[in-house]
Amino acid sequence: MGNYELVFLDADETIFDFRRAESYALAQTFAQFGLKLKERAILDYEEINKGLWLLFEKGEMDQEFLKVERFRRLFLKIDAEVDPLLFSEAYIEWLSKASFLIEGAEELCRYLSERYRLAVITNGIKKVQVSRIGNSTIKQYLSALIISEEAKSSKPNGGIFDYACRILSFHDKKKMIIVGDSLSSDIKGGIDYGIDTCWANLALRKNESGLVPTYEIRSLLELRTIL
Repeated sequence: MGNYELVFLDADETIFDFRRAESYALAQTFAQFGLKLKERAILDYEEINKGLWLLFEKGEMDQEFLKVERFRRLFLKIDAEVDPLLFSEAYIEWLSKASFLIEGAEELCRYLSERYRLAVITNGIKKVQVSRIGNSTIKQYLSALIISEEAKSSKPNGGIFDYACRILSFHDKKKMIIVGDSLSSDIKGGIDYGIDTCWANLALRKNESGLVPTYEIRSLLELRTIL
């Protein structure tokens, strides 16, 4: 086990229950626009959204475009006549209020903050992440919130880590580790940057990426056996 001093934590599906937040925001926004939210629309949205975020990670799509494009594609698929820009703005407002933590997240952040510098590093939308962190019980444990919009770079690109290191005035890669659920974003980003990684495999997925994280955990509190 490494002699770490700085721990990077991903946000969505690592410490925040994003699926729950997403379902809440979709339900609220569909109701606001007088639409009935069917299970098929939820599944369609998840598929569209996941695909676009992967393009964003690869640098092939701008986040501002993504925020609207996902709903444009959804409404085409479900044959709904709704302005995707207005819907997107309303959805982001609802999402920013959905600060649902994964079980064990607060306890883990408290534990880590007593032993390491702790920073959240996220590709998520700034307005959403600032609000959700600010309204959560974990804010007090963080040394920094690193957001791709501010860094002008997103995981897995090294630029977001360079930005984080400048913000934190910490540059010893041997004493850093990133913990996250995404193999393509968090784990690849950490490996490419030359720091240790911990795959938070909370969904018990099979790793078919070819990437080999330094550690793997299947519950958040299991991280205490490593750190």
